[in-house]
Amino acid sequence: MHEIHERSDDHGLFLAQLQALIEDEPDFLANMANTASLIYHTFSELNWAGFYLMKENELVLGPFMGKPACTRIKLENGVCGKAARTREVQNIADVHTFEGHIACDSASNSELVVPMVKNNELIGVLDLDSVAFSRFSPLDQKTMIQAVSIILSK
Repeated sequence: MHEIHERSDDHGLFLAQLQALIEDEPDFLANMANTASLIYHTFSELNWAGFYLMKENELVLGPFMGKPACTRIKLENGVCGKAARTREVQNIADVHTFEGHIACDSASNSELVVPMVKNNELIGVLDLDSVAFSRFSPLDQKTMIQAVSIILSK
């Protein structure tokens, strides 16, 4: 019998675990994969957590947890595209009111996207989707900005 993992929404514990998880690992791809898993298994009401990486002026699917996702996103499209284009965090309470939203999973109702910028270069975005409306609090947003900072510091 499998033990059911309870999601804790513990921001401090999450950041400490993330730091410890990637501390001795220099590989960016491996660190993104573990980060996506840690986010997905720590925070409640998420149906997708992962990364899109900039390649040839579009976002290409990277490591994630959740259902299969859109493989490529143009910078003109969707919440991820806007975050990448503007290099600003997008915290969308109701994705159905976001013009140009890309519904990779129709169950998603809110979304948080954090751009990943290193040395003034856009590397990609961290994308979180939730089945709940208004899922992402200011604390969630701050924590994910810190998570991106930790990953990019490697």
